[in-house]
Amino acid sequence: MGAEPPVPETSVLAVASHVVSGNVGNKIAVFVLQSLGCDVSALNTVQFSNHTGYKQWKGTRVSAQEITDLWEGLKQSYLDGYDMMLSGYVPGAPAVEAVGNIAKELRHKSEEAQKPGSFFWVLDPVMGDNGRLYVADDVVPAYKCLIPYADLILPNQFEAELLSGVKITDSASLEQAIRVLHQEYGVPHVVITSVSLPLSSSPSAASTPLPCTSPTQTPRTMSVVGSTMTSSSDPQPRLFKILFPVFECYFSGTGDMFAALMVVRMREAVANYDDSKKSSSTEGGGGKLGDRRSWLSDDDVDALDLPLAKAAEKVLASMHEVLARTCEGMTAEMKEVKARSPDLEEKTLHLIRSRAAELKLARNLGCLRDPAVEYRAEKL
Repeated sequence: MGAEPPVPETSVLAVASHVVSGNVGNKIAVFVLQSLGCDVSALNTVQFSNHTGYKQWKGTRVSAQEITDLWEGLKQSYLDGYDMMLSGYVPGAPAVEAVGNIAKELRHKSEEAQKPGSFFWVLDPVMGDNGRLYVADDVVPAYKCLIPYADLILPNQFEAELLSGVKITDSASLEQAIRVLHQEYGVPHVVITSVSLPLSSSPSAASTPLPCTSPTQTPRTMSVVGSTMTSSSDPQPRLFKILFPVFECYFSGTGDMFAALMVVRMREAVANYDDSKKSSSTEGGGGKLGDRRSWLSDDDVDALDLPLAKAAEKVLASMHEVLARTCEGMTAEMKEVKARSPDLEEKTLHLIRSRAAELKLARNLGCLRDPAVEYRAEKL
């Protein structure tokens, strides 16, 4: 990567959890966004000693009123000018609503200035995974009320089912879930970050196995599935998928890393698209893509040429490299620990394993800034 950041000057409000030790939530988001050239303001929704995967922690959650007070404090000092907003874990329905009010206010400000493309909200609706909620039940309807205001949402498969009301069991139900999010909720861009269904590849892709770049990589694959809707009165999905290999490790914070990288890479992809088109005034919709609300591509743009697809490819490239190095380091560390202390009790082993599995970001800046793209988008 050259000296210049990959994105135009970009100010981001990041709303997520914070831990003193380790890498999840805003601890990841701030580092990733700043490393890629963004100016970041962090509004932390929890203050914990460490992430909850350790099964023991200390700390506090922020209330809805505290979130609102922090936002009012920013406004009174004219510190409320943001190009993008990223929201992750928020504790409880009232706090979710408070975060939504911030996004709505920033959206209104961009429309009042007649610059609809000057604000973009990336919403990660953190609610649960693998069929299990880890938030209160009333958080689900709170997010359903909010997602119509988001530009891009990043649910995992379980969260996509909760939001759409569609049980995802095959490609048809997967497409239906995304269609509901586009048509009933009006969400312009959707990326489902971890689809466990076996989605068939194109003949050319199926004949070529995914590259194996790490000894900790398994033959098992998962998919990221994304779509940008068309701009017609009956919006249709433009679907793509990216298959990627699964590692023989358990990580925390991967969703937070994916979301932070998507903020940067979506901004980059839109800027690159506008540069390639030379801002032609005859382009459908008029003017730059980055000036349009939600950065919604013309309807004739193919799914594989969407900025969303280009962004997702680069995000997964960084993810794969960081996870490979983390998993290799964790495997080596745990082997050494067990050789040195073979009789450690299970609780101690779990705590050591959790620490070893913290994402290795600080020493792997190259993976964030200039990853090798190996996994490409295909049509669903």
